[in-house]
Amino acid sequence: MSEQVRLDPRLRARAEALDVEDPLASYRRAFVDAPGVQAYLDGNSLGRPLQAARDALNELVDHAWGTRLIRAWDEEWMEAPTELGDTIGRVTLGAEAGQTVVADSTTVLLYKLIHVALALRPGRTDVVLDRDNFPTDRFVLEGIAAARGLTLRWITPERDGGVSAEQVAAVTSERTALVLLSAVAYKSGHVADIKAITDVAHRAGAVVLWDLCHAVGAIELAVDDDAVDLAVGCTYKYLNGGPGAPAFGYVAARHHGALRQPIQGWMGAADPFAMDEPFVPASGIRRLISGTPPVLAMVPMRAMLELIDDAGMPAVRTKSRALTAFAVEVADELLLPYDVRLATPRDPARRGSHITLEHPDFRRVTGSLWERGVIPDFRPPHGIRVGLSPLSTSFTEVAIGLTAIADELP
Repeated sequence: MSEQVRLDPRLRARAEALDVEDPLASYRRAFVDAPGVQAYLDGNSLGRPLQAARDALNELVDHAWGTRLIRAWDEEWMEAPTELGDTIGRVTLGAEAGQTVVADSTTVLLYKLIHVALALRPGRTDVVLDRDNFPTDRFVLEGIAAARGLTLRWITPERDGGVSAEQVAAVTSERTALVLLSAVAYKSGHVADIKAITDVAHRAGAVVLWDLCHAVGAIELAVDDDAVDLAVGCTYKYLNGGPGAPAFGYVAARHHGALRQPIQGWMGAADPFAMDEPFVPASGIRRLISGTPPVLAMVPMRAMLELIDDAGMPAVRTKSRALTAFAVEVADELLLPYDVRLATPRDPARRGSHITLEHPDFRRVTGSLWERGVIPDFRPPHGIRVGLSPLSTSFTEVAIGLTAIADELP
């Protein structure tokens, strides 16, 4: 058993008072406890499992799979990708039904949706991306650009910020086909102005693909109202779908008639069981599917979506902002004397649900913290991300985690 982190009594009192006042505090009981973990601050990488997810998986094995066997495909599983996609859209994205589907990994859906975007703007040769985006986003787009002879237009955001509408305007033109950006920067936690950036890109005639991985389930989104074209997001962070849970893709209904994706599989066909030639795509968002839906992997996130739906995204976002505000406040008190730098916006409206702290010794510190049951994550070159999942993270955990970081610094 790890030695307990010793909190300053005044800090403990402040944190516990915030937990008592927290209207979402009761939701923490829905999650599985991890023995020996004093503070879990990595929900922005992998959310805690829900107890209801365990029950749902057992139910699947005992009943839908165990007793209905292959009949369950006709009875429920064939429609699961679009049914669950609609739930994600309604609860977390601000998307009307018929525009969101669950399928594949984030990387595969990025590949598909980049091709969808390029097909929507034939003859255009420029694609816009930023140097601080998640590696997968950059790698996939760089590979496609190299294969198709496209020109990459790079944006370099501030280290503690993100991409602005002004930066997008400076690199878009009549040659721009696609702008690929993240709604919440995975390093800094900066929240992009989705509507303003989308409007700028549209004025240049470009299509925008938003990566929502660090946003969905943590901040309020309004993809329909913001005229978003395409979006992709993972479900194992704030949607608590578990390791390897499938991603979701969003395509605005106005683009469905021209939706062409490069991995034509039988499950994306108009009649998957016709076994005919040639390929005829399904109508609407279903044509984004390629292979057999990952039924087992879709089960755990349903419980989390029910929890978010019950709490409401406005309340979730309010808690997210309160957690990050407390984290910044405590970091200023405990860590600034050790020359720790906040690499996240100080404006709470411009922060997602994690903050990043920087110090040259943080790689070593992260390893020591994990041994003590305090679990943030490390991002090179020297950043610790403190991820705060609104429905499962307490203010006391924040205080414990930041105190433990201070304990490890010389």
